[in-house]
Amino acid sequence: MAYLFCTPDEQQQMLQRIGVDSLQTLIDEIPSELQLHRQLDLPPALTELELEHHLRELASNNFGGSARSCFMGGGAYDHYIPSVVDEVTSRGEFYTAYTPYQAEASQGTLQAFFEFQSMIAELTGLDVANSSLYEGGSGVAEATLMAMRCNDRTGSVVCLGSTNPEYVATLKTYLTNKATKLEVVPASSGICEVAALEKVVDDQTACIIVQQPNFFGCLEDIEAIRKLADQYGALLIVSFDPLSLGILKRPGDLGADIAVAEGQSIGTPLQFGGPYLGLLACRQQYVRKMPGRLIGQTVDRNGKRCFFLNLQAREQHIRRAGAMSNICTNQGLIALRATVYLSLLGPQGLKEVAELSCRKAHYAADRLKLIDGCELPFEQPFFKEFVLKYRHGAEVAIRRAAAANIDIGPALNHFPGLDWLSQEDREQSVLIAVTESRTKAEIDRLVNALAAN
Repeated sequence: MAYLFCTPDEQQQMLQRIGVDSLQTLIDEIPSELQLHRQLDLPPALTELELEHHLRELASNNFGGSARSCFMGGGAYDHYIPSVVDEVTSRGEFYTAYTPYQAEASQGTLQAFFEFQSMIAELTGLDVANSSLYEGGSGVAEATLMAMRCNDRTGSVVCLGSTNPEYVATLKTYLTNKATKLEVVPASSGICEVAALEKVVDDQTACIIVQQPNFFGCLEDIEAIRKLADQYGALLIVSFDPLSLGILKRPGDLGADIAVAEGQSIGTPLQFGGPYLGLLACRQQYVRKMPGRLIGQTVDRNGKRCFFLNLQAREQHIRRAGAMSNICTNQGLIALRATVYLSLLGPQGLKEVAELSCRKAHYAADRLKLIDGCELPFEQPFFKEFVLKYRHGAEVAIRRAAAANIDIGPALNHFPGLDWLSQEDREQSVLIAVTESRTKAEIDRLVNALAAN
């Protein structure tokens, strides 16, 4: 079957309409060195039955997060999700990832987003939150551009090297066509020393970006970094783990001006990379520089509580020069999942999940570092995730764990941008994340798998 479904006559009519005599004439506009000059290397066509068998065979190579014991980290985590989350969000009136552009027509949609914003603002300890961004990486980038708008600085952006390398790569893409210099400060000890930051922060620095807990699972000295930001008038952006706030200080309490996060851990399962959820909150004075949507609450002409789109700073609603971002929607369904999840946990449940994850992670670390050939290269406090250095190599550790039906990783050499670590450290180190879902038996099974000769 041809890829183009129009007939030769229909093709000819279209060519005549645009004033060319053949498809080749159109293709000739592409430089010859960029053309393929051969047929595509495609397999032969399959019947419907053959195609279904082929796709099922490919799908069988995938394992969902619940099919094996998952100790994988690096930004997506296997936390337990109460069945009520699926029950509520799978209702017909909710079950769409699409957010209506005319959301004013749906008070239910607006109220859900308003409740989501209220929870995120309370969770972060900041004044206001928007109704979500796409995911954690673009959240960091959008927060950076927001900071540049807030203090009208474009000289430099300082990012701790302990920030998720994928977030840093996203930020580099956002800044590609800007004159702003991105300074990534190495974190060789697992955290970034304030003395190293002092060498690159100046009165033209728009913001300092720090992740807490950081990519290696370690806890940064946020309060010291806050003092440095204040000294030079830079804004502080904190990328946080939502569930860590059950036991750690909130970004707002640490002095963050803007807080962002990947919200997958609060109600969304591991699903091969998304869709996920970006969180963003800030101080009140910066609200008009915030990207995305902000839902407000008011009363109608009858005095009844109602909701409306308060701010939506995108090109389709305001003049292009005043647009805060080209983000034109929000993650409606995923934000709803987070809202239901947080409402179920409440403050006490959030604390219990955080404590269980922390205690189990430390039990796992204490057991693993007793294995001959294993060590924890970073001697820093951590929450639920840590780096394990395995003498036989990270890939060997991943294979041995997989043989025991356990997934660990990713290995540090999977990520670009960590060149300030030695090649040995990158090749031998792997991330281990332990959530409340993991049992003592699973942890002990992982220890036995890596202890085997």
